[in-house]
Amino acid sequence: MTRPALAHLALEVTDLGRAAAWYADAFGLVPTRRTATEAAFDVDGTEFVLRRPTSLPRGGLHVHFAFAAVGRDLPAWRARFPDATEMAFGSFSSVYTRDADGHTPEVGGIDARGVGLTGVFEVVLEVANVDLAAEWWDALGFTPVDRGENRRRIRLRGPAGADTQFDVELWEPQLGIDGARGGVHVDLGVRVRDPAAMAERAFGDHAAVTPRGRGDGSVELYDPDGHHLVLLPADDAEDADTDADVDADTDADPDEPSA
Repeated sequence: MTRPALAHLALEVTDLGRAAAWYADAFGLVPTRRTATEAAFDVDGTEFVLRRPTSLPRGGLHVHFAFAAVGRDLPAWRARFPDATEMAFGSFSSVYTRDADGHTPEVGGIDARGVGLTGVFEVVLEVANVDLAAEWWDALGFTPVDRGENRRRIRLRGPAGADTQFDVELWEPQLGIDGARGGVHVDLGVRVRDPAAMAERAFGDHAAVTPRGRGDGSVELYDPDGHHLVLLPADDAEDADTDADVDADTDADPDEPSA
């Protein structure tokens, strides 16, 4: 199964036990790991992390994000959150709720098949200037799909070539539906082709950005708006590396011992 382009999303919480229990109960999520400072859940291939503010990187503050669900199940989600705001967006509808830390999870009935939550399809980031930030995300392989008419916001989808893309909404400081806000110092991981080249292409001209390579081929950086990004190798790049290893093994002398 191809992994989604959104590798992880981390939120900052004040009471880890309370937050972990609420997300487990409200959304049916099962913890995959738990430490003194983090609780993590798998949402169809995206790691959803709750994090106490004890070290860097911090999780995002007041993040608005969207879980994907099956459209026919939306009435059940609405019943689960009877006080939630519901909005229609053409082909699908969403319900909006709020957790104890001020995050605004949305459940959007965007899928035709599946069980429970089927992924995370949107993350909203607060930025100083949407046009400038959109240029960075464009360089990371994201394409604008919607622009606000009355609000300074841009919605982009990507990265290009990913089987399971996600949307990034860039908001200048403002309130959205149900008082939602763009997240501050959000921590998210994105699977892209050639992370080092992508980081250089997007942020190479910005002195404030200092990418740090990691042993797994990923690149870690803070963007100029203070968001923590980890760019990880996409599945197709990993497959290419595997194919190259296989070819090398095939060309080797079968009688020669391996290293």
